This record gives sequence, structure tokens and C-alpha cells, in this order.
Amino acid sequence: MKKHLYINGRWKEAASYTELASPFTGEVIAHVAQADEADTDEAIRAAKAASVVMASMPAHRRSAILEKAASLLADRKEEMARILALEAAKPIKTARGEIARTIQTYKFAAMEASRIHGETVPLDAAPGGEGRIAFTMRKPIGVVGAITPFNFPFNLVAHKVGPAIAAGNTVVLKPASQTPLSALALADLFAEAGLPAGALNIIPGKGSVVGEKLVKDPRIAAITFTGSPEVGIAMKNKAGLKRVTLELGSNSGLIIDETADITQELIDRCVLGAFSFSGQVCISIQRIFVHAAKFDEFAVRFKEATEKLVVGDPFDEQTDLSAMISNKEAARMQEWVDSAVAQGAVVRTGGKAVSSGVFPPTILTNVPSQEPVSCQEVFGPLVALSSFDHLDEAIDAVNDSRYGLQAGIYTRDIQAAMRAAERLEVGGVMINDFPTFRVDNMPYGGVKESGFGREGIRYAVEEMTELKLISIKL
Repeated sequence: MKKHLYINGRWKEAASYTELASPFTGEVIAHVAQADEADTDEAIRAAKAASVVMASMPAHRRSAILEKAASLLADRKEEMARILALEAAKPIKTARGEIARTIQTYKFAAMEASRIHGETVPLDAAPGGEGRIAFTMRKPIGVVGAITPFNFPFNLVAHKVGPAIAAGNTVVLKPASQTPLSALALADLFAEAGLPAGALNIIPGKGSVVGEKLVKDPRIAAITFTGSPEVGIAMKNKAGLKRVTLELGSNSGLIIDETADITQELIDRCVLGAFSFSGQVCISIQRIFVHAAKFDEFAVRFKEATEKLVVGDPFDEQTDLSAMISNKEAARMQEWVDSAVAQGAVVRTGGKAVSSGVFPPTILTNVPSQEPVSCQEVFGPLVALSSFDHLDEAIDAVNDSRYGLQAGIYTRDIQAAMRAAERLEVGGVMINDFPTFRVDNMPYGGVKESGFGREGIRYAVEEMTELKLISIKL
């Protein structure tokens, strides 16, 4: 199966194609076009030309297009879920959950398209401002360059494409190399929904070619990127005066204090938050800090629940975890576990690769804070458990990180909850829930090396629009 570039409303053959293999079976599933610099330039030209059409399109029309796209996606949801299972080895039941969220994300975008507005400004609050009426408007920023990751190739694309279209912008999308089929599946869907040619261009290719061109080209008004801190920081340094939104790394921490009840719901949430999609989630639980009085009970029950997870074929309805996105990533898991063990860490369960690309859910204790498992982003099925005696000790441990995306705390003490909410150095604090909680209309983003700017449709629309002041002297 050959998959071409999608530029200016048409499928275009590329000069070169690359093999795309299933992470689980290793079998080639497609030959995917690789955009070169000329292809990227053509996509930018198409988006720039279409930006005039999109900027003049009324809000109700943009809203209708997004609503129709959501409806078409719902009609094809099983087909789309199977694409995820095929190219990302995402277990089919997890894939269905992502498609359901993606549909909701486009519906949120449709809603926001119809309520983008400004505000009145009381100029007469300042001397010299008398006799004037002033108000603000939000105007489309132009062409948005979107660069997306492999882990949520439908929903994280929706978090970039949805608000861009809602705001009246156009998009040049570079999907992740391992998951281009998910993005390319949107081309015909949005065309059928009525999106003008050139408003959405999808060009798989190397980051060093396509990504570099998008970041440096002056016709691109904004870059929205989800990926590693190293790449994101480099992009920001090269972007000049472009608007930049970065969703980067994390090693999310969860605190369970002495007042929390170790319920089955809490255990199940921790297992889900730690090991869903093999931990390849930006806000996956990586570090769990449990009060010493509750540590033994939690550790035993968490281990028992973890060992019930089914590892296997992503198309099997019973599978909870399958292959990681590449053999290289599974090998890195083994290296990090072995390194931690060599420094005194204890493997409570897992710890040894099942096969070349499959790594089991793994729980570690006694992990030194300087080990990669603790201080870097694992992005895999590894969790480090630690105990603490005082809440401030746990908060300091969560904050002892270069990242700050989300954190969670389970407690029945309102004072402890508010102290954690105030002191945790993260973009979002989840009280009596895990840090992996996200719904698609909430502001989402981090501090420190976890990113810059916010996603969540309404908040992304603000990032993708310019604020204009209108002043009328009466």
C-alpha cells in the first residue's frame, strides 16, 4: 500500500517513500511518502493561499465543517481504531478510547469556532481616554505548522488541527514517522466535510527536512509541537518571532498521603495511569510517593493488580499492553532497569523484556533519585515507588525534576490538598485523582522543561489568534 502526500486538496506522489512496519509483528504495512524541501514549500504555498479563504469564512461555516468531520469520524470509528492498532500497536480497546476522545475534541473545536470573541475596554479609565468606545477582536494568525507525536496520533492531531480551523487558520501538518496513516486518514474526511483545498496539508517526512522548513519559513505564523524537550527547545530557538506552543516531556509524580484510603478504585487508577499504552503517555505516572503508614499495603495491592494486565497482540480484545513503538525503546527500558538495579533498586514485578519490542509493566522500589528511571522521562511501562514521612518531603521530591506537566495527590485532608496545589511546580494538579487525568476542553500544558503555552481547544484558539484593538472616538 502506497500512501502519498496530501497538498492543496490533492494526493501527490513523492520522490521517495519509506517502509512503515508494525511495531508488534515487524511486517511492512505501507510505503509512506517522504516530503522533501520542495514538497514542504508547495504545502506552505497552498496553505498561505488558502488562508485568505479561511480568514473570510464565517464562524458558522467553520463550526459546521468541524462538526461534520466529527460525524464522519464517528461513522468510521472502528476503521480508525484499527489503524491505531496496526501502526502504533495500541491495544484495540485503548484505540477505541482515543477515537472517542478525538470525536469529542473536534466537537469542542466546532463549539469554540462559534464563540471566539473579544471584550470592551474602558478607555475612559485613563485620563485622555474620554469620549471613546474600544473593543478587541481575535483574528486568525495565518498558517499554522503542526508537528505531532506517535502516542496519540488522532487526538493530538485534533488538538492542533481543530483549534486552527476553528480560528480560521490553515495548517501544514507533519505527523510522526511511525504513525502517518492516522493523520493521512483525515485528508479525505475533511475534504468531505467541506474544508477548502489547501486549508489542511499533510506531509510526512524527516524532522530535519520538513520540521526545519516549517520552523524557519517566514510564511508560517505559528508552530505547535508535541515531542521531546530537546527538539522543542531547539525549535523555539530557531522560530524567531513565530508564535510557538510546546508540549514536551514529563515524569509525573503522584502523592498518596496517610489519610487516603487504599481503595480498589485508587489502585485501578494507578495501574491505568502508569501502564496504559505501555506508559507511552506524556502524563503517565512515573513516580508514586506513598506515606510510610500506607506503603506496604499499597505496594502489595499495586503489584497484584499490575500482574493481572494482559500483554499481547494489539488486535486481541483482552490485551492491555502490546509492543512499544520500537525495539529501540524496549531496549532502553531494559537498560534503565538494569542501571537502577545496579545502584540498589529492587524489581517488584516485570523488569525483563518479553520479546524484542515488548516490555512488561514494571514496578521498582529503592530507586536512587539520580537514576534515569527517576529523574528523566521514562515514556515506558516503568514506575518507581517511594515512601515518605511528611507531606513536604513528598512535594519536594515531585518538584525535584526538570519537568512540571501534571501531578496528583490522594488525600482526605483539605489542608494537605491545598498545600500541594500551591507548592507543586506543575501546570496542573489533580486532587484525589492521578496526574494522567485529562479531558479535552481543559487547559493543558506545563512549566519548566514540560513546555510553553497551553492546549485545550479554547486555550489553543487563543494561541492561534492575534488580538486586535478597535478604538472609536465619538
